[in-house]
Amino acid sequence: MPPEKIKGYRHLPAFLLLALAHGPGHGAAVHARMQALLPLRGVDSGAVYRTLGSLEADGQIVGEWDTAGPGPARKTYRLTPAGWDRLDFWREDIAYRVRLLDIFLETARTVQAGRPKE
Repeated sequence: MPPEKIKGYRHLPAFLLLALAHGPGHGAAVHARMQALLPLRGVDSGAVYRTLGSLEADGQIVGEWDTAGPGPARKTYRLTPAGWDRLDFWREDIAYRVRLLDIFLETARTVQAGRPKE
């Protein structure tokens, strides 16, 4: 089954933190890195920038304006110690959910294998 558009963006903060764990970057670069790391489609840039703003407000990332290059200034983001801690939380949370989903899939396979034929 091909990956679908992200619905609800529940894990977008985790995905952005993971992208920033690979190194600092401005919003578009972080968005591109996230999509290169994960088979995601349909994540709009507005949601990425809103989430980056929330992560910054929560102290999980810090942004600094880069005015040295040509063109408009770009805000470059990097993880803070709180961001690394939150990435650890997401890794544990997602691993737990994967274990639950694996149990569900195996149980559903077993139950469906014994399904009466009509």
